[in-house]
Amino acid sequence: MAKTQNTNDLPQDPPIPEDDGAADHLPGTTLPSVPLAGTSGERVDISELSGISVAYCYPMTGRPDMELPEGWDDIPGARGCTPQSCAFRDHHQELESLGARVLGISTQGTEYQREAAERLHLPYELLGDGELAFAKALNLPTFEADGMTLIKRLTLVIVDGRILKVFYPVFPPDANAAEVAAWLRGEGPGKD
Repeated sequence: MAKTQNTNDLPQDPPIPEDDGAADHLPGTTLPSVPLAGTSGERVDISELSGISVAYCYPMTGRPDMELPEGWDDIPGARGCTPQSCAFRDHHQELESLGARVLGISTQGTEYQREAAERLHLPYELLGDGELAFAKALNLPTFEADGMTLIKRLTLVIVDGRILKVFYPVFPPDANAAEVAAWLRGEGPGKD
């Protein structure tokens, strides 16, 4: 494992992820029923949520007391989970005012995610997909790092259990929340 860096910052000139087409099949897809463990202690089935849900999927949140996987900064799109989560925190009220609930999804366990949610003061739920059930059911793009299968960074705008919009690849990660809010204001549900 490599030495950890400040998880709040992006490295200088990070490699930019390219659109490999791995999310092209998602718009219009109805979500399967896959309950996920949440940081609130409840299981959440996004397919059953009414209204607008913004589910941002991310590889893993780094912790100040733990090392990042070897070569993490060299993997396009891997670095930036904390800045992305903090941006969704900072835009949370705006997204709520646009009628959207925010959910973060990674393969990390609930206790790991709960620590991140508390440390970063996240006002929304993080959901764990440790068994990759959600990722596999939707055929989400993934990658391997340090023997772990992780979800590539993407954001789904879901309306009444159906994927309306996909942001993929997401770069830079700390601009994603503002990009989602702008899309909801300009092109989102009910804007056609």
